[in-house]
Amino acid sequence: MSSFYLSKPYQPPLAPKNLPISEPWALFGGINPKRFMKDYWQKKPLLVRGAIPAFSLASQNGDPPLVSPISYEELVELSGYDDVESRLIQSQPWRFQHGPFQKKVVPSLKKSDWTLLLQGMETHHPAAANILSWFRFIPDARLDDLMISIAGIGGGVGPHFDSYDVFLIQMSGRRQWRISQQKDLNLNPKLPLKILQNFNCEQEWILEPGDMLYLPPHIAHDGIALDAGCQTWSVGFRSPSFKELLQEGLWRLAESLEDAPELEEKFTDPKQAATENAEQLPKELIKQLSSQIQKLKLHQIDAFLPGVAAYLSEPKQQAFFDSPIKPLNPNAFLKNLAQRQLRPSPQTRILSLGKKVFCNGEEVSKNQTAMIIAAWNTLSANKYLQISSLRKVQESSLYEAYLAGWLIFDIQTKR
Repeated sequence: MSSFYLSKPYQPPLAPKNLPISEPWALFGGINPKRFMKDYWQKKPLLVRGAIPAFSLASQNGDPPLVSPISYEELVELSGYDDVESRLIQSQPWRFQHGPFQKKVVPSLKKSDWTLLLQGMETHHPAAANILSWFRFIPDARLDDLMISIAGIGGGVGPHFDSYDVFLIQMSGRRQWRISQQKDLNLNPKLPLKILQNFNCEQEWILEPGDMLYLPPHIAHDGIALDAGCQTWSVGFRSPSFKELLQEGLWRLAESLEDAPELEEKFTDPKQAATENAEQLPKELIKQLSSQIQKLKLHQIDAFLPGVAAYLSEPKQQAFFDSPIKPLNPNAFLKNLAQRQLRPSPQTRILSLGKKVFCNGEEVSKNQTAMIIAAWNTLSANKYLQISSLRKVQESSLYEAYLAGWLIFDIQTKR
């Protein structure tokens, strides 16, 4: 008999709107998120047994054992979609392929030494989105995505390190983790994967379903599946370089100058004297440029940050938005907004900078009414909006985002 009939999929709950960050969490072994951030975040690893208590409780109560909410068959099917970033890694020898994959390409659970990785699963399955919702005690700007790894016995990606923080949650089967805080992070140049040339294990554990391991950046680690269908869910974080942030911020800052008509004025220099150093940039030009920079406050961080916020709110390259087949007119939109929850599409990213709100790379609060700005701020903070006080949405960025498929209504009515 298939193990599917002897087990029960775990159904992760959605986190509450206001996370109790001062209360003890099982997810962190009884410490609260505030203490976790103070003592562990970017500092040292943390192993938590029973981070998701439902798994051990099912066993204690004699219930069918819990397994991942997403089956092997579902993951294989998802790996065939164009908008899902997937990779297949096989060892002995090491081989690496990018998806999408036909079903026959992905090895069966009976085979060993393979791993299928699927990125951004929070945008494709509600269970993954629910798991991710519990990590919103960390700023949205830092959150990257939830990756699912499913493997045959012996499957793994080899000893490696990440340049970002990661929470490794065991969802099905067992995985052996070996870690090291070694300084030698040189990679083997002969392999197609980023595998460490010299890995020296310092600690090792076997994680059961419901266990979690947190690793700060640059901790060497190696995970090997001990059971067929082993699933590890990895919550990863963005770690952009200062170069990346500065380049993207400056590019958007330059674009914003299009909204400054006073800059159309031509440079003039009626006081320019005759010069014996014609090759030098004129001092008068430098002086006037300096004056313009001072007026525009381009030398201040407040002028730069909107570009950074816009960049960090951009959706992933694979993101695809479907406009509603039968879009509601503005009046029907308002009626629905009073009765149902409007939410960001799973692919949508929303960030705030003070009262400014950025959605999918655009400053959607710009030139909007106070009510629309307030609505966007609620969406950004709560990831849903239900409001009856709006009177007009036509030509607003909120309605335009709905028409573009960036915002969608819940199917069920909320009252």
